[in-house]
Amino acid sequence: MISIGMLLSLVGVATITDIRSRKIPNAVMYPGLAAALAINLATIWLSEEFVIDWQPTIGWVGWRDSLTGMVVCGLFMLVCFVFFGVGGGDVKLLTMVGAFLGLEHGLEALLWTFILGGCLGLTLLVWRLGAWTLLVRAWRQFLAVVRWGTSLGLSVEERKEMKSDLFLAPCALVAIVIVQLW
Repeated sequence: MISIGMLLSLVGVATITDIRSRKIPNAVMYPGLAAALAINLATIWLSEEFVIDWQPTIGWVGWRDSLTGMVVCGLFMLVCFVFFGVGGGDVKLLTMVGAFLGLEHGLEALLWTFILGGCLGLTLLVWRLGAWTLLVRAWRQFLAVVRWGTSLGLSVEERKEMKSDLFLAPCALVAIVIVQLW
């Protein structure tokens, strides 16, 4: 499928730049979003027979599904941006994924991205701090909630140790493979 190949290429570039510089360039995201919309908006002017015949080759999802996927995935990511500190490049990346894949597969890829990102973040924490340290801190927090009904505050040093960079572009790349090719 041409559109899936294009999407994987764009997300692959975003993955490389995300890992190297912690940035996802607009020069990749905006043309990718425009390409997704152009591919799927083309179905308006093409005959239904042509669209059905070429669907396996092109991989379009239709203009309504593309726009709906873009808007819903974009709004979901915008909420994550505002409330959880997700980067703006990640918002644009997963908005583009929604435009390419449509609503259903876009949301599925988005959810897989967050599942994989959470696993990656936990793995990085265990690697950096050690499983025992994390278990002791979690147990201490649990006991505080049970005893006093509130959690303990973390020291500045503990907060710094717990802060982990989250690479969503590589997770999105794997999520697209899971959703589309697995």
